[in-house]
Amino acid sequence: MTSVNPIRPVLTMSRGQQWTLAVSCLAVALVIGSMAALYTSLSDIATDTGATQIQLTWIVDAYTLAVACLVLPAGAVGDRYGRREVLIGGLLLFSTASVVPLFIQDPVWLIAARAVAGVGAAFVMPSTLSIMTAEFEDRHRNRAVAIWAGVAGSGGILGILCSGLLLQHWSWKSVFVGLTAAGLVLFIAALTLPKSREYAHPAMDYLGGAVVAVAIGLFVIGLIEAPQRGWTDPVVLSLFVGGAAASVAFVVVELRRKHPLLDLRLFADRGFGSGTWAITLQFLVLFGVFYLLIQYLQLVVGYEPLGSALALGPVIVPIVGISLVAPWLAEQLGLRMLTVSGLLAIAAGLSLASRLDVDSSYTEFLWALLAMGTGLGLCMAPATAAIVAATPAEKHGVAAAVNDAAREVGAAIGIAIAGSVLAAGYTSRIELATARLPPPVRQLVSDSLAAALKAADQSGPTGGQLPHVAKSAFIHGYGQAGVVLSIITLVGALVVAVWAPARRRTNQVSSETCSDPLVSGRHGPPDAHTDKDGVPIAYDQGVPTSGRWHTQTFKDPK
Repeated sequence: MTSVNPIRPVLTMSRGQQWTLAVSCLAVALVIGSMAALYTSLSDIATDTGATQIQLTWIVDAYTLAVACLVLPAGAVGDRYGRREVLIGGLLLFSTASVVPLFIQDPVWLIAARAVAGVGAAFVMPSTLSIMTAEFEDRHRNRAVAIWAGVAGSGGILGILCSGLLLQHWSWKSVFVGLTAAGLVLFIAALTLPKSREYAHPAMDYLGGAVVAVAIGLFVIGLIEAPQRGWTDPVVLSLFVGGAAASVAFVVVELRRKHPLLDLRLFADRGFGSGTWAITLQFLVLFGVFYLLIQYLQLVVGYEPLGSALALGPVIVPIVGISLVAPWLAEQLGLRMLTVSGLLAIAAGLSLASRLDVDSSYTEFLWALLAMGTGLGLCMAPATAAIVAATPAEKHGVAAAVNDAAREVGAAIGIAIAGSVLAAGYTSRIELATARLPPPVRQLVSDSLAAALKAADQSGPTGGQLPHVAKSAFIHGYGQAGVVLSIITLVGALVVAVWAPARRRTNQVSSETCSDPLVSGRHGPPDAHTDKDGVPIAYDQGVPTSGRWHTQTFKDPK
């Protein structure tokens, strides 16, 4: 196989393509960065608003929950009514909702504002990838997807860095000022992007969109509420059962639809299915571990917000750097080997991170961080490319939505699992150590480590041992959460090893996995030709129907 410079395709893009790539990447960095931007300010929010550990989890998860529930229907809306228009509307709603926390102090209202911002973000995410893939030819598309995936993977760290810089000089509300300003700038930039939408306009699958939103919502809410109510609480069990029932209903609805929201037959393509699974797993781990590490750095080690953000900054280097060459590595090694190798590296990093304690050095922390970053860099771009490659060009909005839904569902579950295990481990240990404290103080200390440290400061000399006891309880829960995430990653790697294809043929259609006759070419004898890369194309009455996914995009004539 001929060796190719992995950076050269980027340099040969037109100015219009470079601008589209830049705006798309910045927009996805904003909405993903917004998920993590509050991590550095959680302790300040807890102190200022009196939020409990569970409320802190909700402040983070309300946003990701809204995105996860709505991203699939949002992708279909973009394909039908215009991807650029959906992107513009999403950015405007995101910016408007991000203003609200500047005028409120109650954690419940803060949770509500974050949920509305998540609705806007749900319309932004799939539009960024589908607009971009529609504008690029095959020789540029994989590289553009790799850049997009690298930026998406490092967007959380960028959000943490920017919020840490703001918190160095201002309060936690400055984070929302930054999110609003960035959203408005990108709103203006998005007005200059080319229009793009699906040529055919099948009926929208509103029922499928509603059912999948209910399924995801019930499941994630159950994960968030479990630590407070207990995993065997009737309400929690009802949420899980309801989520499972809604998932089954979604499958039934989609299989019976002529134009489903998501053609579930796509999952018969091993690259599509394993790619979706790998993306979900990566973001589950990524946001779960960030949720843990930010609190570890600030509350246990004692870093300021900017210091904790800078401590996490080096992970960007392997994520972005390796993502640029990951498509080339996937061609040489295959999707299976590359993804499994990346997941094993992530698991190794998680194992190292779970062993950190109060006395650990930054060098120990850095080794864990770089191992996880290397694994994420190996996995992200090939998995995203596999999803896009298995989907018709006119359905790239749905492909982007599947990719984004996997990210958001993974992030929501990761934060919920990490927060649940951390809260359970912390509470069980701190209750044993503070049994002799007055009930009001004991309840406050049991809420979170931030509350315990605040109570110790207010107690004066009498609270001398409380910080040490509370930090030890936090480390106990933190270590348990790290081990759980590591085990999940190892199990996920085993699934990929069995499921993923050894090698992935990029941008190849399989008529067996696509039910659309205009895509699969099932009607009439094909008129065989080849494209510029020598890949056979089948035609049905002059329309290309199979072979390599062509890059022709039917744009709005207006």
